[in-house]
Amino acid sequence: MLKFIARGIRFGAKVIDKVGRVIYTDTPSKRVKIWYADPKNRFYKTDFDLKSNAIVFDLGGFEGQWASDIYSRFNCEIYVFEPVPQYAEEIKDRFKLNTKIKVYPFGLFNKNMKTAIAIQGEGSSTLNKRDDSSKTEIELVRFIDFVKDNSINTIDLMKINIEGAEYDLLDDIIDSGYLPDIDNLIIQFHDFFPDSKERMERIHQKLKQTHERTFFHEFVWEGWKRKR
Repeated sequence: MLKFIARGIRFGAKVIDKVGRVIYTDTPSKRVKIWYADPKNRFYKTDFDLKSNAIVFDLGGFEGQWASDIYSRFNCEIYVFEPVPQYAEEIKDRFKLNTKIKVYPFGLFNKNMKTAIAIQGEGSSTLNKRDDSSKTEIELVRFIDFVKDNSINTIDLMKINIEGAEYDLLDDIIDSGYLPDIDNLIIQFHDFFPDSKERMERIHQKLKQTHERTFFHEFVWEGWKRKR
């Protein structure tokens, strides 16, 4: 009887482990698969009506590929923000002959501060800090301070992929009253937090007051365009 009970416990533990893996591990990959199965996915982040005098913000530049794609299509002015020093230097070197692409070695956030970031490639984050990742100090600058200091009254397109910091950033942009001055947004929300979905939905409700959603793949990518 004891052997039977022990076997049952082991079986139950395996079932729970498999279910947990499906719910918590496989869900992000399922979302990504759905994203790539969408035939329009390669246009969502680059299909805009921009002129050569447009101002574009790239928050989370990483290797600079999105900035390169946008520039090749529209020949516009691009501000790339990448707080990880090694990535920022690589982007600077990539665009060193292009005066219309400006690279800043800091991130935009809801406050001015310095903090540690876990280096995990494209997923580098100040929030999702794994023990096996290397860490380095980065600088963050408040978004509203940067646009005011640089006299940027309108942003034609802004991409936000900042690994969990998007919630505090967007709340601050909305509270500052600057949101109506951003024509197009493409955002990657992350589900690091227990209340990620609730926070995302609250921001959605605020975005809907000034913008309309153009596409939506939950916790992968979504787009918003200012109402006319």
